[in-house]
Amino acid sequence: MPRTTVTAPSWTEKYSDRARGIKGSAIRELLQYLGTPGMISFAGGLPAPSTFPVPEISKAINGILDNSGRVITALQYGPTEGYRPLREYLAQKMSKYGVPATADNVIITSGSQQALDLIGKVFVDKKTRILTERPTYLGALQAWDAYEGKYCTVPIDSEGLQVDELPAVIEKYHPKFIYIIPNFHNPGGVCMSAKRRQKLVEVARKYDLFIVEDDPYGDLRYEGEHIVPVVSLAPERTFYLCTFSKTLAPGLRIGWVVAPEEAIRKLVQAKQGTDLFTSMELQMAVYDICASGILPGHVKTSAALYEARRDAMLEELIKEMPNGIDWTEPKGGLFLWLTVPDKVNVADLFKAAIAENVAFVMGSPFYPNETTLNGRKIVRPEALHTMRLNFSAENPETIKEGVKRLARAMKNELAK
Repeated sequence: MPRTTVTAPSWTEKYSDRARGIKGSAIRELLQYLGTPGMISFAGGLPAPSTFPVPEISKAINGILDNSGRVITALQYGPTEGYRPLREYLAQKMSKYGVPATADNVIITSGSQQALDLIGKVFVDKKTRILTERPTYLGALQAWDAYEGKYCTVPIDSEGLQVDELPAVIEKYHPKFIYIIPNFHNPGGVCMSAKRRQKLVEVARKYDLFIVEDDPYGDLRYEGEHIVPVVSLAPERTFYLCTFSKTLAPGLRIGWVVAPEEAIRKLVQAKQGTDLFTSMELQMAVYDICASGILPGHVKTSAALYEARRDAMLEELIKEMPNGIDWTEPKGGLFLWLTVPDKVNVADLFKAAIAENVAFVMGSPFYPNETTLNGRKIVRPEALHTMRLNFSAENPETIKEGVKRLARAMKNELAK
């Protein structure tokens, strides 16, 4: 038989227009550096592995698999909405904030990241403007970039979103919704004040916008009093996103959305075409852990550990960093945000830091790709002079050594 030449397709030509615009996560691309021997990483958003309640997770899963009455439910196809007892538990959890939620207001998702994607699938297309904080969570940008969303932004400060700037931006760009991370902002580390939350709701109602409230860190407060979530102030127009990734373990991939019932039904339809349902076995295990009553104590212990690590980072920054460097002082969560003088380009600093065997995330990926009404790109100079530091993944001694290394790199860049 004559030989035939087999050629692979030109995949670039096969991609959809939308797929050509999808880009990888800047943080995921940092992983190539993290395998270097001796590298200290402030780059990820990883919870401390020591906080994972391994015995409790093991007990819950084994208890399900050993129960002939429950194992079929755990291993069979499940409802897209999620395991009803878990949804009822979460609705009750939200009721302490005054949110009039029932199980029908809740959908279980494969982490909060899937929730962001489903919101993009349902609400975002190439004509959609989304109003975000500046900077904002890059995972949300990655989710909505896939649906060709466009952005307009309002900056944050020590009290969170600068809500007084909202009307001018809304009247100019006419966004469809506002995306916020009000508690221990990623990447900023700041918390939106109660006064600003109320003003945000007033603005959203005036301009008939809905709000996406992303709250993965709210339970990890270790200073001050909890502030009521925005969803409790405007349940009729708020999608509240949360997750067990930071309070139990990220590998469980159990998140949830609380929203008006009509909107939840549409998210359910969108999820059906994505993955049918989230693992029933893991949902059931998470419910059993919650029902056992251990979660509040476990979260309190985790928060105390993160507070000690935050303190170690802040103490060493004060001790080692040269003048002219500013940073936030978070009262919860996993991150702080650092600003360097204009003469320091963070891209150059990153290379110097890697040479010192310490890694961080540059600020630029957290800034949306904004454009004017006529399509011209908006450049934010502060994106070149900011960086995010994570303090949850390393122990205090390693954090202090990492800050020393980062300070050496910083001093060298300033000297140039």
